[in-house]
Amino acid sequence: MFLVVGLGNPGSGYAGNRHNIGFMAADEIVRRHSFGPWRRKFQGQVAEGDIDGIKVMVLKPETFMNLSGQSVGEVLRFYKIPIEDVIVLHDELDLPPGKLRVKRAGGHGGHNGLRSIDAHCGKNYRRVRLGIGHPGDKALVHGHVLGDFSKSEQNSWLTALLDGVAQELPRLIKGDDSAFMSKVANLVSPPKSKAEKPAKPVQAKGEKGGAKDNAQNPAAEKTTRKGDADGQKEDAPTTMAAALAKAFGLKK
Repeated sequence: MFLVVGLGNPGSGYAGNRHNIGFMAADEIVRRHSFGPWRRKFQGQVAEGDIDGIKVMVLKPETFMNLSGQSVGEVLRFYKIPIEDVIVLHDELDLPPGKLRVKRAGGHGGHNGLRSIDAHCGKNYRRVRLGIGHPGDKALVHGHVLGDFSKSEQNSWLTALLDGVAQELPRLIKGDDSAFMSKVANLVSPPKSKAEKPAKPVQAKGEKGGAKDNAQNPAAEKTTRKGDADGQKEDAPTTMAAALAKAFGLKK
């Protein structure tokens, strides 16, 4: 069994917070893959289902963010799930909005939910870091993470990111982290198609002319020059006869 943990704070007052993006991703996974109903258990809410023949449990701890590890630890001990089979979805200040990274083990980066899980369960789990962006000033961080996503954020990238995570979760379950990240990134920011080259103007038949056309048609140029030379040969005797007649006073 795999355990997928979405981090957030319980209660309607926190539901739309940036800090709750892990809860939002968990909800979308359960909806898209038609998991069973949410049940209160292990100090949180759990839903179970099957993804490509693999049993998966999704957990939303209700201990508040700072104590998330208590809930996660209970599930691991009850089902004897190894820490390597745990995937945690959480908000990430150090990634631009809509960006995503998968990381195994490492530090908690100041995230209190990860800090708690590290303390209760160990560190060798995969973290899906969901970028919410940094407000630019450390003093503004608290208000930023506990502030709601704006309508423009929801429309421009949040909905696409949550859809992508849920849709491509099977790749993550199978251990293909790189493909998971690539596919979700393409869903959030589809690659732009190459602009088509403008078509060359079609020249109407019979519009050729001038020196350029002759250069493109050497045969035509040769024919024209030959005709000019023949014309000069024909005119030469006539001109000579007229000159002699005038000199000797002869009538034509």
